[in-house]
Amino acid sequence: MTTQALPFYPLRDSATMLRRNVKRMLRYPSMTLLLIGMPVVFLLLFVYVFGGTLGAGLGAAADDGRSAYANYVAPAIILMTITSTVQGTAIAIATDMTEGIITRFRTMHIARVSVLTGHVVGAMIQATIAVTIVTGVAMLAGFHPEAGLLEWLAAAGFLLVVAFSLIWLATALGQVSDSVETASNLPMPLVLLPFLSSGFVPTDSMPAGLRWIAENQPFTPIIETLRGLLMGTPIGNSWWIALTWCAVIALGSYVWSKHLFNRES
Repeated sequence: MTTQALPFYPLRDSATMLRRNVKRMLRYPSMTLLLIGMPVVFLLLFVYVFGGTLGAGLGAAADDGRSAYANYVAPAIILMTITSTVQGTAIAIATDMTEGIITRFRTMHIARVSVLTGHVVGAMIQATIAVTIVTGVAMLAGFHPEAGLLEWLAAAGFLLVVAFSLIWLATALGQVSDSVETASNLPMPLVLLPFLSSGFVPTDSMPAGLRWIAENQPFTPIIETLRGLLMGTPIGNSWWIALTWCAVIALGSYVWSKHLFNRES
């Protein structure tokens, strides 16, 4: 039987690639700690340094301002945890590309999609761990969600959808990068965009031009949906706008990633 006639086993190959990425994550925990550390630093900064003033701006009493702002900002910090993971995914893929292991994988008799799938699922696991830890820290800092079991399950599923779409985008950005340094810089807009959303202050407090940007970028409906699920605030049409953004990003990024990986050069 020739090599060309041998069957492919995408699930088995994907599991192998996932195991490889999980082992690397365990071997180099500093990357995971860094991805968790940045959102935690922002959380503590905004809650304990700016929380009293910004909470009062939300209409809370002076004594309750910090607690009110912790409830308001926590969904944005949780989202930033995912965008931090996205940056780490792009760096990991760029590292593989520059070290030549991807070229080696292309010559092996394995399902090509398994290489990307291993990275994506591994990053999903890393994002889940990071979001769980950051959410726990947020609760210790004064975040008190009002969600019941169904709302928590809906929020968890929604975050998985968001992470899935952004991680596929990071997979493409990691492949298009010509160096690890470039891969660490390309996802930076995803890290910064939450600051230009309703995540830290209401959009109606912004100047007109900035308000238009905040209301028409993907992270505002994502944050409003997550905030509504966790805090019981009105969601309106944010949920379907957020899911539409996620679907477009995921599909476009998957097609782009597959095209980049199948390049011969």
